Amino acid sequence: MPSVAKKLVIVQNNDAPVAPTAAQPPAAEAVRPEELRLLEALLFAAGQPLDEATLSRRLPNDVNVKDALAALKAEYATRGVNLVRVGRKWMFRTADDLSWLLTKETVETRKLSRAAIETLAIIAYHQPVTRAEIEEIRGVVAAAGTLDVLLKTGWIRPRGRRKAPGRPITYGTTEAFLSHFGLEGVADLPGLDELKGAGLLEGHLPPGFGVPMPSDDTTLRDDEDPLEPGDLDLGLAPPPAPSEK
Repeated sequence: MPSVAKKLVIVQNNDAPVAPTAAQPPAAEAVRPEELRLLEALLFAAGQPLDEATLSRRLPNDVNVKDALAALKAEYATRGVNLVRVGRKWMFRTADDLSWLLTKETVETRKLSRAAIETLAIIAYHQPVTRAEIEEIRGVVAAAGTLDVLLKTGWIRPRGRRKAPGRPITYGTTEAFLSHFGLEGVADLPGLDELKGAGLLEGHLPPGFGVPMPSDDTTLRDDEDPLEPGDLDLGLAPPPAPSEK
């Protein structure tokens, strides 16, 4: 009986797991020069910019300050804080493109001058009143910018024009004036007795002296004309209502 040759067939399995190779050790990171750390600490801790001479005195003698500053500047160039040179001194400063993050809007409080306060009081009690009438009550010529300051505060507004030679502008108070001083209406302004009680009126008052009853009725009086479209050039009148087509 003939012998049968046995053949071994070796099948290679491509899906068989491959033995893991030994992990390669990470490449050693470049050592950061010590002088950069020293410069960094000095500049961050300083309350004001430092010049190169000051920095040089704090660093080892073998450190080239100019080269170290240049290297530190390049290192911080893409960060949120940059190393910048101001004049002959160095400092860390927020990157220019991030300055909007630190922008802070503040409201500056300014006190009104005595002339502005007196003018505002006259307008509140005597409205509608013209500039000439304000000057007559105060007894002095009104400064050029006094009414402008009050207009910018939004506490007074031009009402109309007096039916008199020159057609001067009349002024009155606004809702912003009432809101700021916590009034429901100008009728809530203190009267003569209240002003005396608060010590705002002292000494001997002229005979017949009195405090008028204020009114902020927006309706134009008989001696007033409405503001004209030409007053828009001065920013005095509201824009006209659009006509219906």
